[in-house]
Amino acid sequence: MPQQQTVCPTCAEPLDPDDAYCGGCGLSLTTPPAVAGPAAATGATGAPGGGPAAVTDHAPAGRPETGHADTGRPAAGGCAHCGAAGVAADGYCESCGKAQPKPRDHQEKALDGIAGVSDRGLRHHRNEDAFTVAGTSLPDGSPAVVAVVCDGVSSSARPDEASAAAVDAASESLLSSLERGSDPADAMRRAITDANAAVTALAHDGRTPVQPGGGVNAPACTYVSAVSSAGLVTIGWVGDTRAYWIPDDRESAEPYRLTEDDSWAARMVSAGLMAEAEAYADPRAHAITGWLGADAEELLPHTVSFTPHVPGVVLVCTDGLWNYAEAATDLAGVVRTDARTEPLAAAQALVAYAVGAGGHDNITVAVLPITPAVEEHEPTLLDLPVQRPAAEGSVGTGAGGPGAVAAVGGPAAAGYDATLPDLPVVPAVPPMPAFAPAVPPATD
Repeated sequence: MPQQQTVCPTCAEPLDPDDAYCGGCGLSLTTPPAVAGPAAATGATGAPGGGPAAVTDHAPAGRPETGHADTGRPAAGGCAHCGAAGVAADGYCESCGKAQPKPRDHQEKALDGIAGVSDRGLRHHRNEDAFTVAGTSLPDGSPAVVAVVCDGVSSSARPDEASAAAVDAASESLLSSLERGSDPADAMRRAITDANAAVTALAHDGRTPVQPGGGVNAPACTYVSAVSSAGLVTIGWVGDTRAYWIPDDRESAEPYRLTEDDSWAARMVSAGLMAEAEAYADPRAHAITGWLGADAEELLPHTVSFTPHVPGVVLVCTDGLWNYAEAATDLAGVVRTDARTEPLAAAQALVAYAVGAGGHDNITVAVLPITPAVEEHEPTLLDLPVQRPAAEGSVGTGAGGPGAVAAVGGPAAAGYDATLPDLPVVPAVPPMPAFAPAVPPATD
């Protein structure tokens, strides 16, 4: 993977090569910094060159604490941060130098049976996550819903474009395949291949920076998507974006993580070299070993399918959320109990939770409600009351009149063998597949 992008010399905010100002502290990147006077030294004015003390929370002004969408536009009449009227065409305030909210800073989308929310968080100057949720119909007319979530690799060039290209290509591929009647697992693998091709193409469009040694700093992103159709849930992923199963009843049914990260930490845990808590506390934990893009030497799509037997939701999310609640049981603790019936509210609450916990990264989550159909089956001994004739010489007094058969309704009734054959135990989810080593690590 390419080297880390340029960062602001005063607040270490990541920068794009064409940035004129730091979106965090407002530092001008095209003129020498002003000599620090009393105001600049304390950051009291918030003007360019004010230094790190001027940085408190550079989320767009008016960001609702409840997680509802921002408009993505400057406040009426001027800058969303200081109120000045002079906002340049490049999106920066000519007075305080801060970047104005962008449409991707906060996005929400909800359809019948699925919803998603994405937010820039509090520390990044742009949202490098991308997502979509969509619905379609299978050839037999039954519905299917799709969620795709991608996280741009910050150390690559144009990570925001990489994630957007992957989402667009994968969603179109998934919907087309499902409408043709393709098997969901096959459709998932094809979608990941198509997403990889779209991200790879960015490295060859003439707009990707060339490294000093002559190589291209190829755009890259991680990927996760979910399809729910005909009672089956199929997950596909590359990298460390994740999917979780969260049942409605979290006491009798256990939440479960459906994906296994392509990361240094996951590799250490899988090899038995470190405990999970120790591995994820290591500075190298989030070095990824799988991604989409031109310098991914080998594409290894992962897929898993399962049939939920109890109501619940599937969550697909970036590490901007799961960094604050990694274990499935921990994440379930912050998922609304009505998530299946209110998926948008649940996604909003999860994003708000991550922002409140620090918002150190971009945050994206999609919620897919799952309501299993009630299976019809032939009556068995488990369904029917056990009956025995009335005692000899007695007269039945039930609704059937004299001589009617008396219902006992318990397996211990005399004259009946209550022994039943062993019934197969259907697991909630299949065992996780084994993962082959991928390529040398990179940082997401």
